[in-house]
Amino acid sequence: MGWVLEDSNDKIAGYIGNIPLYYELGGKRYLTATSRAWVVDAEHRSYSLLLLDYFFSQKAVDLYLTTSLNNEAFEGFQTFAPSRVPVGDWDRSRFWITNYSGFAFSWLKMNKVPFASALKYPLSAGMILKDILEGKRFQSSDKGHELRFCAGFDEGFDIFWNELKKRRRHVLLGERTRDVLQWHFKYALMRYEAWIVCSFKQSRLCAYSIFYRQDNTRLGLTRMRLADFQTLEDDHSLLLNMLLCVLDRCRKTGIHMLEIVGISRENAQVVDLAKPYRRKLGSWLSFYKTANSQLVSSLSDANTWDLSCFDGDTSL
Repeated sequence: MGWVLEDSNDKIAGYIGNIPLYYELGGKRYLTATSRAWVVDAEHRSYSLLLLDYFFSQKAVDLYLTTSLNNEAFEGFQTFAPSRVPVGDWDRSRFWITNYSGFAFSWLKMNKVPFASALKYPLSAGMILKDILEGKRFQSSDKGHELRFCAGFDEGFDIFWNELKKRRRHVLLGERTRDVLQWHFKYALMRYEAWIVCSFKQSRLCAYSIFYRQDNTRLGLTRMRLADFQTLEDDHSLLLNMLLCVLDRCRKTGIHMLEIVGISRENAQVVDLAKPYRRKLGSWLSFYKTANSQLVSSLSDANTWDLSCFDGDTSL
């Protein structure tokens, strides 16, 4: 589960979480660890690297992976020389506004603009006009697939996973069995904060995407973010149709924005057809480290990588 720092009075002064995950590459299974919630009281910061030392010293772990490394944690992690994941837009996001007045209020609050409650209306009107003029609304294309929201994960996801890992043997893939997906999104599903969009062709699951809530409570911003998209077909445009369904649901439920972080080049090309806004993140979020000789050379090849916010601890 992780480690804690204790002071001389047995009071907890720091913590780092340790989450074990399984990944597959080339038909082999590798034990992976991702860190979570590295935090130390200010007066004990000089001991904070002890927690990271325990994390990176695990003997049975093949791969260390993080997809949520912010600016505050970056310097400490660099002490242990992790490598940057070589693909994916892990330093920027793509997003769409789905509730203009709510988004405008959050933006005004972030920038500490006075009278935000009153000013959100003219600002949101300007945002709506801008989106109309730039043609940010887009249409889906009928590919002979049936799209629908699913309440959970059934045995079809096990069948899907077994076929996916055969088709993508050359790609590092986090295990996506029915049980793993249920464990990963259990609490988000219980709180109705995760949406599963499935694409069926002749009753066969051929693609799915998972979206999860990641709000900014300080700004009062409500947000859905893409956690994962997987497909058994060569055509990645199914993602565009799924985005349309989720954008519509966000608008109907009053959620302020839909966001995507860290997607592959192929998926990014599809997503960009929907003309998203873009924003720069504070740092590159995704890093890895391995001492496994079988993995060192494989992970230096960019074609091995296709991470999403499902990986690491980002969407847990």
